[in-house]
Amino acid sequence: MKNLSLPPKLNREIETLILELKKVYSGDLISIALYGSAASGEFISSNSNLNLLILLKSTSLTDLKKSSNIVKKYKNLTPLFLTEEFIASSSDTFPIEFLDMQENYQILYGKDIIKDIRVDLKNLRFQCEQELKIKLLNLKRIYLEMSNRPADLRIPLFKSFNSILHILRNILRLKGIKPPYKKEELLKELSGHFKINDWDKILAAKSKKIMLGKKDIEHLFINFVDNLEEIVKTIDAL
Repeated sequence: MKNLSLPPKLNREIETLILELKKVYSGDLISIALYGSAASGEFISSNSNLNLLILLKSTSLTDLKKSSNIVKKYKNLTPLFLTEEFIASSSDTFPIEFLDMQENYQILYGKDIIKDIRVDLKNLRFQCEQELKIKLLNLKRIYLEMSNRPADLRIPLFKSFNSILHILRNILRLKGIKPPYKKEELLKELSGHFKINDWDKILAAKSKKIMLGKKDIEHLFINFVDNLEEIVKTIDAL
């Protein structure tokens, strides 16, 4: 296994995990890949997950049960068990997820199936538009429910902020731009394409760099939704 930019303890755990999976599945284990922040060198132990793609010949429940006692031993581990057939038939359904995976990954065992995944940008645009519209409608519903309790808007604001940034990274791909990975750099790039007033304040508050009062939270929430509505209109025109 290649040296990973992870704490030594996590490196040892991953090595042990690979050995255990090889023992359990033998020839039915096709490959294991680490992807996401752990593969890009930006892993933060306190809030990052170890995302592993585990490729098997079969992902029936009977086969998955073989590793249930193994994977649950490892903290922060998020395993994704797939087959080659599922990947080949699903790139049109999950273009964001597969493009994100291709952006930062390392093969830990077996063959590299990730590099050959092909994503049609038409499918990417559709998924981005669909998910943004769903989140916009959901944020409006939340505001109606919580407008008399502005402090409670903090959690849905922070939660939706991360997921919407993730989608907008892929909108940049549609524009032919390789999106930055770090959120600060991503916001800077996005500000050149969309009206995103005060999104840097949301990030700063989420990172606990600044404190927000009730009025601040409501203002940021309303502004965030207004910006998102305009972004959706822009994407409609792409």
